[in-house]
This record gives sequence, structure tokens and C-alpha cells, in this order.
Amino acid sequence: MKLKRIITLALATVVATSAVGCSSNKDDKKIVVGASATPHAEILEVIKPQLEKEGYELEIKVFDDYVLPNTGLNEGSLDANYFQHVPYLEETNKEKGYKLTYTAKIHLEPMGLYSKKIKNLNEIKEGATIAIPNDATNGARALKLLAQNGLIELKEGELVGVKDIKSNPKNIKVKELNAEQLPSVLPDVDAAVINTNYALSAKLNPTKDAIVIESKDSPYSNILAVREDNRDDEKIKALTKALTSEEAKTFINEKYKGSIIPSF
Repeated sequence: MKLKRIITLALATVVATSAVGCSSNKDDKKIVVGASATPHAEILEVIKPQLEKEGYELEIKVFDDYVLPNTGLNEGSLDANYFQHVPYLEETNKEKGYKLTYTAKIHLEPMGLYSKKIKNLNEIKEGATIAIPNDATNGARALKLLAQNGLIELKEGELVGVKDIKSNPKNIKVKELNAEQLPSVLPDVDAAVINTNYALSAKLNPTKDAIVIESKDSPYSNILAVREDNRDDEKIKALTKALTSEEAKTFINEKYKGSIIPSF
């Protein structure tokens, strides 16, 4: 009886080990990526066939904010994410203590100033309200766009904030909001500086609808972010290769017609 129990336990151990092995192999062939809906998820959909040819299944999880994709990546529920630029990633690492990095710069989304009330900068009146993203990196980027177009003057620095406005001739009121909220508040403010992914989701065309837009030499290219501990995994290499392929570049150029620019 005792021998029978030992044999049964041994067989159970073998079965369990085999199941774990199969699960691990399956996980190695599945790539879970967090992304903003537009354009990131759209670009990822285009490269699915390339990854399938390499034996990988790509699962895209769409997020509508800038916090959860890095939380999921850090915790391991995501293998990678694709929604942010390097300054935002670096600020998140510093603030949260994450060990996230990136494999490649994929595309640039020029940030633009949009309005439902005015058509050009000259129409911005005394005391006008302009909304900007409330996170440190995109907020700084938005303020620099306003400064580059003569609406305000800023102190020198990388992560400048509202407190760093040193000259404001038109007494513009800067309203800081979550980036994803900016398109919906356009009717309530005089203008808003909006990230291209949220502008596109709101059916705004950056090349046609933006009053002013960042230059093409902006340093804020969107990246494929990963953890330091999985950066060299084969499936991450395959994903990076697909996102920086000629197919991806052609899709970006043809689909977005200059409102989004390949960075590779």
C-alpha cells in the first residue's frame, strides 16, 4: 500500500512538472503588450502577421491612461508597453523606483495646440485659458511649445512647470488636466495642448487642425518599453524587429500622413 502511494505521488509530480513545462513554453510564445488605442495599438495590429510567422502570439491590451501600462509592466502582467517617450519613462522610474528600459524608438507624435474657438495664435485674448497635460514631462513639453510660439517665457530647465513661467504678457491661465481629458474639455477652454494619440482618438488631424505643432526634431519619440530583466528575451527581440520593420514604417507613413513620423 505504501509503495503504491509512493508511485502515485511520483506520477503526480511528473504530470505537474510536464504541465508547468508546457505552460512555460506557451508563455514564451505569447507577447502581452500594453498600448494606447491610437496609434500604438493600430501599429501593433499591423505587425501581428510578422510575429505569427515567427511563432509568436501577440496580445494587445489597450489603456486610456499613462499610469497603468507602466504599473502592469513593472508587475509582470505585461511583457512590454508602447505608449510613452523616454523622458516620461525616466520620470516614472525615478518616481516609482521601477527598473524599466526600452529597446527602440518607434515613432514621434508631434504635440499640438488645438481649439474650438480660435483659428490662429493672434486670436488668443487677454486672460485666455489653455489646458495642458498634468504629468511632469508632457506638461513641460506643452509649456515649451507655448514658449516657442511666443505666448509665454520660461526659465531654463528640462522639467519646467507652471511655476517656471517668468513672463506671461497675455496673463494666460494654464489649466493642468489628465492628458486623456484634454480633447473633451476643448469646448470649455480657449485652447489645449494635446498629445497626438489623444488628438487622433478624438478625430482631430494634427496636420490640419493644430494651430501650432512641435517641429519634427522633437526628442519625444515613442518607445517600446520593457523591464531590465526581460530586455534580451527572444520574444522581445522579435517584437522590436517587427515594430522597426519596413512594413511598420510604410503603414505609419501611409496611414498617418505626417501627423506621426517613424523614428527608425
